[in-house]
This record gives sequence, structure tokens and C-alpha cells, in this order.
Amino acid sequence: MITLLSAVLKRFITRGTLEVIYPDGRKIVYRGSDEFSASMRIHSENVVRGLLLNPGLAFGEAYMDGLIEPVNCTLYALMQVIMSNDLGAGHVGEKVSGFLRYVKRSWSQFNPEKRAQKNVAHHYDLSRDFYKLFLDEDMQYSCAYFSADTISLEQAQLDKKRHIAAKMLLDKPDLEVLDIGCGWGGMAITLAKEYGAKVTGITLSKEQLVVARQRVEEEGLQGQVRFELIDYRKVRKTFDRIVSVGMFEHVGVGYYDTFFSSVRRCLKDEGIMLLHSIGRSDGAGSTNPWIAKYIFPGGYSPSLSETFHSVEKSGLWVADCEVLRFHYAMTLAEWYKRFRENCQAVIKMYDERFYRMFSLYLVGAELTFRYQGHMNFQLQLTPSANAIPLTRDYMFNAEKDHEAKYAGNTFIRRLLS
Repeated sequence: MITLLSAVLKRFITRGTLEVIYPDGRKIVYRGSDEFSASMRIHSENVVRGLLLNPGLAFGEAYMDGLIEPVNCTLYALMQVIMSNDLGAGHVGEKVSGFLRYVKRSWSQFNPEKRAQKNVAHHYDLSRDFYKLFLDEDMQYSCAYFSADTISLEQAQLDKKRHIAAKMLLDKPDLEVLDIGCGWGGMAITLAKEYGAKVTGITLSKEQLVVARQRVEEEGLQGQVRFELIDYRKVRKTFDRIVSVGMFEHVGVGYYDTFFSSVRRCLKDEGIMLLHSIGRSDGAGSTNPWIAKYIFPGGYSPSLSETFHSVEKSGLWVADCEVLRFHYAMTLAEWYKRFRENCQAVIKMYDERFYRMFSLYLVGAELTFRYQGHMNFQLQLTPSANAIPLTRDYMFNAEKDHEAKYAGNTFIRRLLS
């Protein structure tokens, strides 16, 4: 088995240098073209077998269990070498397992209402105190918007919300907004406080619902913002605006038509919807099996081609499309930095295996955006071609005007302090 895996790695490593210490004590170095390097130890013959047959799952499980460990390097350095190479092209086992994942992806992402709620609970019903260890104060658990690589995470998350709001044309008072997948309520609260919108947020996470409702009471926004535990397919009211940030990744490929038809049903004829989602730049694919099993069951990062195919059947115009290439990589890097700084607190809440699992998720996710073609996209959708101004100038003007208006706001200063 070691000889077979070594032959695979010799072909696979074309970038960076990877030293592998095998269970029998052998050290073999695989050299690629770049300068970065890392070393890892494999403690079990079973792991060697797993890395041959299904590396996408076996590596993550072995790292969680301490059966693969970095040697004289960080987890980030090890993952950088591995993920900068093309696993699908250089590893026959991954080619086969990847093909099988793609064939059965409709079943893997079968997300009827009950299963969708169970999948959401797996990740988002972890405790609020856990997420507070690495998110910004507003608990934005999605890609931030970095106007420069020197700004803080807090500023970038605030800028993200304002960037989205500018595309929603919230220039009239008392607009009714539906927030699909509202998280802990930060977007809804910002739209209410800064833009005067009346917001209904919906979620399938019971933990997030409790926190979001508590925040509304703390902000005194009970008459302006409300949150409900309901699936998007069950909403029947119509709204002036709809926003969805970081939720579309959980819809499932078999439900894209249903999602956009639901958006159209709930959006007034002159309404506007802003969709913010992780995406992939290289066409349809499948979710990494370790991510699907341990992090986001039922989740999938869609390509624009898959997304547009369903939008086009819904009766909605794509009025604007923006691709954010490395913004999520920068966001995840900051999350991982804060996560590492709170290592002992995480282990105390859960255990060391959980800490290794979540570390691998954060590092792997960042490198997916840096090396493997993932990005974020924002789609501005509307039933009416006349609902949006002719040029995009209004977006930038709205952001500048809003930033100037709230430059001295004590709530904003507290978020950024």
C-alpha cells in the first residue's frame, strides 16, 4: 500500500515539496516546482489505504483522529502544499470517488424541509459562545467585503452589509424586506436601524432564532424586525425586497428551481432581490466528502452556470452580477487567527478532536478560495427590467453617502472598536 501511495504522490505533487513519514518509518520527499514545503507523519496503515481509495474523506478523518499530523510545520503549511495541487488530476482514487460523488449528488443534496432543518442544525446550532470566539461582534458568518487588505474584519463585515444594501435600493421608507437565512440577525438589524426597513428574517436554526430575537429586544426593534423559524418554501407574503446571504449553499442542486420560483412568488413586481453565495468558477461539481460528512451535510457551492439556469426559468432578470474572488479567503484567514488564539476555550467547550476538525475546516476553506477556484457571487434579481437604474453609479454613490451619514454613529463606532 505504501508503494502504491508513494507512486500516486510522486505524480500528484507538482507544486511545493511534501515529506511523508510512513508508518514503517520510511521518509520520502516529493518535490514540485514551488518553494513552499511541509512534512507530515502517517501513523496507520489503514490511513495509507484510505488515502489511496478516498483521499478527500480519509485525510480529514485521519487528521481529526491524530493519525496524520504535521511535522515541524503548521497545519496551514501542510494544507497549502496539498491544496495547491490538483487532486482530481493527479490522484486516480480521487478521480473515481469524485465521479461517484457527482453521480449521486442529487441524493446527497436531497433537502426536503425536515432534512434541511436537520442539516442546518448540524452546524448552526452550535453554541453562540463558540461562534463569538472568532466572528466579529455582529456575528456575520459569511464572506466580508474588503475594500483594502488593511481594514479590520469588523469594518469589512459592516462594508459587506452596506454594499448589499446599496444594491437593494433601500431609498424609500418602510420597505418590507425578507431575509432568507437570517443567521443571528445582524443583516436584518442593520437594514432596520440604518435604512428604516421593516424586516422579516427566517431561519431553520433554533439556536440562531433565539439569539436573533434576543438581539431585537436589546435594540428595541420589536415593531420593525421579527424572526421566524420557517422554511423559505412556506413563505406566502410578498415583499418589496429580499436578501439572502450565505444560505443558497444549503438549498441543494435539486431545489434551485424551487428556490427561485419561491423568490419570484414572494417578490413584488417592482421588487429587488440580492443573493450572496459561495460559488465555483469551474462549472458543476460535488462537495468534498469530509466537508459533507462533518461540516455542511447537504451543502454545495454552486457554479454560476447552474444558478443562472434556474434563474432564467423563474421570470427574474439578472440585473447585476459581481464576483468576489479572494474576499472570503481574507475573511477565513482572520477567523482562523482568532480561532487559534482561543484554542483552549474551544477545547474546553468541546474537545481536541473538535478543535482539529474545525481548524481543518477553516484552513481548508481559505485555501479552497486561494487555489481551487471558489469565490463568492452577488446576484441582483428583479421581475422588472425597469426596477433598476440604467448604470451602476447609484450603488457606489449610495455606499459613499451612507458611510458619510453614519461616520459618527455610536452604534457603528462600538462595532468597530
